[in-house]
Amino acid sequence: MNTRIALCTVAALSLTVTTSLTAAPSPAELRAKAKEIFGPLPDKMPGSENDTPARVQLGRKLYFEKKLSRDQTISCNSCHLLDNFRGGVDNDPTSGGVGGKRGDRNAPTTLNAGFHLAQFWDGRAPSLKEQAKGPVLNPVEMAMPDEREVEARLKADTAYQKLFAKAFPQETNKITYDNMAEAIAAFERTLVTHDRFDDFQRGDDKALSTQELEGLNLVMNMGCTACHVGPAMGGSSYQKMGLVHPYQTSDIGRAKVTKDESDNMKFKVPSLRNVALTAPYFHDGKTATVKEAVAKMAYHQLDKQINTAEQDSITAFLFALTDKPRAFTD
Repeated sequence: MNTRIALCTVAALSLTVTTSLTAAPSPAELRAKAKEIFGPLPDKMPGSENDTPARVQLGRKLYFEKKLSRDQTISCNSCHLLDNFRGGVDNDPTSGGVGGKRGDRNAPTTLNAGFHLAQFWDGRAPSLKEQAKGPVLNPVEMAMPDEREVEARLKADTAYQKLFAKAFPQETNKITYDNMAEAIAAFERTLVTHDRFDDFQRGDDKALSTQELEGLNLVMNMGCTACHVGPAMGGSSYQKMGLVHPYQTSDIGRAKVTKDESDNMKFKVPSLRNVALTAPYFHDGKTATVKEAVAKMAYHQLDKQINTAEQDSITAFLFALTDKPRAFTD
């Protein structure tokens, strides 16, 4: 009898140990690991310390200004929508330009873009300022003929004369193409978002649901953080699309910029912040939902076939990365 009791006691202790070894991490454990891998998004973007309210005000107006396109029908906001709490994208596979032309890549969000190592999918612009110069003169996008025509339109507007004077008071020639781009960049550096994941990282145990915590745990342990790291949770490196299993695309990605064959099909890793707002996904805009994107990334990049429950948990966590003013619920 005593032997049987002893054996039962050992079995119970064994079960207790096994259960504790497989138990889900506590919120405190998840938080500690998350802060090591990601960390909260800073309140300000690099370079914003040199921005002035007058420069941001000018940049905001320019961001929505359709005079910057040849036929005066398209602004930055046409492809990177911010009004009505939009996510800094147009939610089209590719964006429309002057004369009905369409670009060949999905429009990235302008939210938090200044935290990235470079701009555009292929990283061809090293800064927000340089990025702002591109679409205005691109024949498929805003299609302005040259910088002088852009400057002439702005100089003919008395409102812009005053705004540029306030934004660039020390410069003799205030209305320039370079200053236009600098002002737009200053405005875009204000587009820092705040989400529930950062609330969790800063100590709020109630910020994320049980399912969202499960999703966070999966993201941190299944390989996603080989690319999606840092406060922006991406945007800090280039990676081949179809690292393990080929992804069907004719776009050679960064190799078009570098002319280096080793960069074939490499693209800037997108940020996971606000991903729920920025469908459709990937450089070609051919993936409609977050859940579908999660499954494809697991397969193409990590050689993993994840089940429905795992997809749902990761998707739930990714939705928690939405800027709180933009996070509408049913």
